[in-house]
Amino acid sequence: MRPVDRRRQRRWFQVLVLCSALGLAPDAWLHLARSGRVGTVADAPGAPVAVVFGAGLMDGAPSPYLAHRLDAALELYRAHKVRAILVTGDNGTVRYDETDAMRGYLIDRGVPAVRVVGDYAGFDTWDSCSRAHRIFGVDRALLVSQTFHVRRALALCAAAGIDAYGVGVEERHDVTWEYGEAREVAGALKAAVNVLLRPDPTLLGPREDGVARALADADAAGAGGTG
Repeated sequence: MRPVDRRRQRRWFQVLVLCSALGLAPDAWLHLARSGRVGTVADAPGAPVAVVFGAGLMDGAPSPYLAHRLDAALELYRAHKVRAILVTGDNGTVRYDETDAMRGYLIDRGVPAVRVVGDYAGFDTWDSCSRAHRIFGVDRALLVSQTFHVRRALALCAAAGIDAYGVGVEERHDVTWEYGEAREVAGALKAAVNVLLRPDPTLLGPREDGVARALADADAAGAGGTG
């Protein structure tokens, strides 16, 4: 091989390594920056609100991953670690309503309807975090999601103005899990852009008092949770 060809190959290899490092840097940042603020239901401190992020529906009902997130929020509520639950999902069309499916799941399992607040415009994690703070007035919360996603949610909610702790839901490490982890590489890059630019969510709108009413109802009933 001619020396010029070797130099060209070496240059392309260096570019590839640099691009790979830049691509993985945001994901590494999320793991390092938020590693001390992720735990289990048992580890979680008390907070006023649990925020549960949407994760898709199957035949109109929560997907298994979403059901597991809701089960973790239910555990937090029953353990008196939170007094209200904000479920945030996609209701972008009449036929697709994550939020009401999430609310119904929790209400059917004994959480009073007034204490399950729905955000119908949580189209992605940044929108959910930004709206939780700006629209619903959430300043401190426990974030509930699978462990591969919850660190990104923590970083975005912190940038949105929420003091948060992540409750990571574990799953069997199958193809679905591996796909979720792979998506987080691109998600971490998008999160870094959101943290830097802090754009308005897709839909903003007026302030809503659902969380305040939920906390007031819990206080009147002497429910647990702190903050």
